[in-house]
Amino acid sequence: MQCEIRSWQLSDAKKLAQMLNNKNILDNLRDGLPYPYTESDGKEYITAMLNADKNEVFAVAVTYGGELAGSLGIFRQSNIHNKTAELGYYIAEEFWNKGIATQAVKSACAKVFESSDILRIYAEPFARNKASCKVLEKAGFVCEGTLRANAVKNGVVEDMKMYALLKK
Repeated sequence: MQCEIRSWQLSDAKKLAQMLNNKNILDNLRDGLPYPYTESDGKEYITAMLNADKNEVFAVAVTYGGELAGSLGIFRQSNIHNKTAELGYYIAEEFWNKGIATQAVKSACAKVFESSDILRIYAEPFARNKASCKVLEKAGFVCEGTLRANAVKNGVVEDMKMYALLKK
């Protein structure tokens, strides 16, 4: 079975809320998401992504077997970095270890490179998040280094890794 990436649908909001009420997922994301995350929060996010400038934001739902399995976004940066975009993603815990994230990252990056002038896509996972680092490496990203003491998550100072994929 393969994963697919598709546009968000408002009907995804309930499952999105279920995914984001999991501490194992939240502990690997940046702060700023409401907790508990409600279906209403999901609808607000989905509406924003559907209305976003498609040249600036590439946000998709990740599905597996027709079921919502995760979220992926690639966000154009600004100023001198306007040909660079940041990648972020998460997969619902019930879908971990199935290769879904790797497949979704490969597909989404290929689409962005094909349909835009983006030259570089980067991701900054927490250094402790070995699974995410492995996803990026399997998707062709190169680890460019460690960003030491780069963030504070749950009161802990964290290192992050800098991964990047360049347009061929």
